[in-house]
Amino acid sequence: MVTTPTFKWSFLAPRYWLTWLGVLFMYLISWLPQRAQFLLGKFLGRLVHRFVKKRRKIAQINVRLCFPKLNEQQQREMVLKNMENTGIATLETGMAWWWPQWRINRVIGSIDGIEHVEHIQKQGKGVLLLVPHMLHLEMLGRILGTAQQGIGFYRPHNNPLMEYFMTKGRLRSNESLITKRDVKGLLQALKDKKMCYYLPDQDYGRNRCEFTPFFAVPDAATTTGTLIFSSSKNCETLSLSGTRDARGKYHLKIYPALADFPSDDAKQDVTRVNQRMEEAIMLAPEQYMWLHRRFKTRPDENAPSYYG
Repeated sequence: MVTTPTFKWSFLAPRYWLTWLGVLFMYLISWLPQRAQFLLGKFLGRLVHRFVKKRRKIAQINVRLCFPKLNEQQQREMVLKNMENTGIATLETGMAWWWPQWRINRVIGSIDGIEHVEHIQKQGKGVLLLVPHMLHLEMLGRILGTAQQGIGFYRPHNNPLMEYFMTKGRLRSNESLITKRDVKGLLQALKDKKMCYYLPDQDYGRNRCEFTPFFAVPDAATTTGTLIFSSSKNCETLSLSGTRDARGKYHLKIYPALADFPSDDAKQDVTRVNQRMEEAIMLAPEQYMWLHRRFKTRPDENAPSYYG
């Protein structure tokens, strides 16, 4: 469990100088007015759309698979908006990590459903909070932490210096972080009545998964790791949605616990998890992380990849 990031003098070595330059750039930009940052973020996103063809292609394939009823023009428009929001998300990370609390308070639109968390904790249980990979995830964590501190379950960054800044930023308004390999640590946190973030909506491979519907894809590889934690007698499973409106305000909502969850049917259970994720994503689908290869694992190992 990580509660305090540790600065190392080795971070000053030449191999980290480019990282320092990038972090300094993000930090300085974070002090610009939010509207200016959004305009710059949209510009960065359009550059990604134009020049980072691999990621654009992945987003195009995901949107086509998930929203087949949209015509080609509508799909292209969604992908472009998604790229713009990807650029904005890069700068939102700086806002989440370095903004003082008064600036955070100014962009909070609404936080609904905290009472569901409090009710479960009063019963002596922890909360497993299911969260989709929205592009502004860093801001959602910072904002929700102002109302209810939580514990993040995460994959450490490969760059130790970025790991330091990421950890320090995420702990601005949350309690601690637990690495994804520390299953016992997360189970203990739930036993201690903590609210723990868990992101179940990516393709984590064939191990511990069921193939269940996700939007229009009938057989998306969906992790059953969720059930390891939700089956604990010490917790209830809730879900979170988060959107950013046109004024730059963030709206978060925690939904009531999944009833009779988990059951003895893993496939049915993770299907319900996907449905919760879909409901949250559809509030602002252009703000979801369509850049990852969500459908890389096929039921038939010999089936051709969607992504070529």
